[in-house]
Amino acid sequence: MKIGELLEVAPEKVDILLDAGMHCVGCPASQDETIEEACMVHGIDVEEVVEALNK
Repeated sequence: MKIGELLEVAPEKVDILLDAGMHCVGCPASQDETIEEACMVHGIDVEEVVEALNK
């Protein structure tokens, strides 16, 4: 799922991304970036982020 899509349907999840270290969520480029791609760029474990998002 793209970050832009996630924040469109569940804007309250932004705190999870920010807490994980993805401070780029406001960047226009991040809107077309998948959660997995953003995690790779930032050296974040995608499984942990997805688990937190699914809670």
